[in-house]
Amino acid sequence: MNEYDSNRILDLVKKINYISTLNIEEADCYILNTCHIREKATHKVYHDIGRIKKRFKDKKKPITVIAGCVAQAEGDILLEKEKYIDAVVGPQSYHKINKIILDIEKDKIKSNATEFDVIEKFDNLNLVKNSNSNVSSFLTIQEGCDKFCKFCVVPYTRGPEFSRSPEEIFSEAEQLVDNGSRELTLLGQNVNAYNHNDIRLSGLLNLLSKIKDLKRIRYSTSHPKDFTSDLIEVHGNSLKIMPLVHLPVQSGSNKILDKMNRKHTIEEYFQIISKLKDIKKNIQFSSDFIIGYPGETDEDFNLTMSLMEKIRFINSYSFIFSARPGTPSADLKKIDQNITKKRLMIFQKLAEKIKKDYRSQLIGTNVKVLFENKIKNQNMYFGRDEHYNSVIVSSNEDLKGKIRHIKVDKCNMNTLFGKVSSINKMKNFAA
Repeated sequence: MNEYDSNRILDLVKKINYISTLNIEEADCYILNTCHIREKATHKVYHDIGRIKKRFKDKKKPITVIAGCVAQAEGDILLEKEKYIDAVVGPQSYHKINKIILDIEKDKIKSNATEFDVIEKFDNLNLVKNSNSNVSSFLTIQEGCDKFCKFCVVPYTRGPEFSRSPEEIFSEAEQLVDNGSRELTLLGQNVNAYNHNDIRLSGLLNLLSKIKDLKRIRYSTSHPKDFTSDLIEVHGNSLKIMPLVHLPVQSGSNKILDKMNRKHTIEEYFQIISKLKDIKKNIQFSSDFIIGYPGETDEDFNLTMSLMEKIRFINSYSFIFSARPGTPSADLKKIDQNITKKRLMIFQKLAEKIKKDYRSQLIGTNVKVLFENKIKNQNMYFGRDEHYNSVIVSSNEDLKGKIRHIKVDKCNMNTLFGKVSSINKMKNFAA
């Protein structure tokens, strides 16, 4: 979601004659858009500010703005602790960024914009065309979360759940597709909680599937509690919805899930997986895991390992528990660091083996790839298959924006390699 927010901030500041630059030393204004999920994010803010100070030691100081969730969570602290910062702008207030920058230019006024103005934000953004189309683009449809998992800062930094109207989303989707997007990833902190006037995510997916030149639809991130039967069914009804579901589980132990306030059981999680497999045979899954949550025993950890073995997630994102200030779990007694590091190493070793086994099974098969770009200075193209695997091929054909069957001939942990398959010539295959 940070990438989408950053792109929309860029759309906004263009209105006051700012353009992006890859050369930091050319910048008149430096905007750092942040995440606050883990502790390292806050440390990175101060590290980056130090880097900017060094770069501009003998030059005019750029306007320095900290945006996003770290700004929301620690706005006053940031402004007090680091005088180099001119403004903090929360994720629901970045539509105000132009006025903030202009005020700083004029009167050097420091600003703390961390109100939860989500409705006003999207009302303003709807007036600004999304000009950041890529072959694969992001589109925010929902923000905030009402689940209050005890480890998570999102309800405090993003606020309560809010769903944009289908009309607004459809209009922005059409803009992106008209500008060249062929795949959209719908974003939300709890994306499958989307509900606007009784139109849920399933209805929105059906609506967006009607856009002719939109070839692929994905969504992230889901919560098991909101994975309703109608959402499961739509996976079997639309060929445009990709057969990969990112469904964070966090732990394989019901005891730990209860401690986390996850509001679902492992049995319910398995039921969702089973129903999706029944309705779409080629579906695959990815997930998030927290290792070493307070109270996790060896037995609890082994249950997480068993879950990984049983479902065999093709991608998993695992982290040692990071206590976030202000969350209910922040003051819980932590597990010895040596134990958590060992558990993480064991878990990631299993996850890597499963991923390696899965990718190896793809060698010799045909995968359907949407190509996103040409690799600079090479006659090679990068794309992703239906399960979001990275794919690189050599080709004399301009593949950008096109879908092709690719025969996989080798792979590593992160990428599949292959050749354009003859199957493309055998079929009347529309890209």
